[in-house]
Order: sequence, then C-alpha cells, then structure tokens
Amino acid sequence: MITTVDLAVLYVRDQAATVDFYTRVLGFHTVKDAEMWPGARWIEIAPPSGGTRITVHTASEFNRTPGEGAYLTLACDDAPATARELRERGATVTEPVTEPWGTYIKVEDPDGNDVMIAEK
Repeated sequence: MITTVDLAVLYVRDQAATVDFYTRVLGFHTVKDAEMWPGARWIEIAPPSGGTRITVHTASEFNRTPGEGAYLTLACDDAPATARELRERGATVTEPVTEPWGTYIKVEDPDGNDVMIAEK
C-alpha cells in the first residue's frame, strides 16, 4: 500500500537559482546532487525535518516550461512568524490569510510560482 508522497518534481528556468532560493531562503537542504547526463543534474532538496523531497529540474532539459509540474504546499507551525522570517531572508511573502480550514501565506519562487505555506 502507498504510505507517503516521496518526491515531487519542480521544472524551473534556472536550476541553481531555484535551489539557492529553496535552501537559503526557505531553509531546505540538498539531499542529492548528481549528473543525469552531460549538462543535466538531478538535484533533490528537502525541508529541514526531512519528509517529502523535491527534485528540481531545468525545464528545457525535459522539454517542459518552467512552472509545469507540482503545485507546492508546505507546512509551518506559525504562519505570521514564518512570513516575518522569510521576508528577513528577502522573499516576497503575502500577509497571512485565515480561511475556515486554516491559515496560510504564499511565497514566490524565482520562476514566479506561488508556494503555499499552511499553518498546521
């Protein structure tokens, strides 16, 4: 039986800039960085506590366009505090929004993808 989501794919314009954003700004760490074929890298990143990993691929290497792939929703303990911390790291972050199902913020990655961060 399926037990978890293991890996999501994110197709981007600039692999290095995206990995830098997710590691430096969002606090992820690099799990794997290996050559797939000459000029193409397989890079997996994960949040500090582990869990589902994201593989970041240069879109053109896979005949895709940036943003064609997974929509990301991350989790945090405190949305307002997370928004403040991400702004201090230079991210563009929305104000917290509270819906009947919970509170969330959105941050924009280097390709203009909105990444939702929901309070759990």
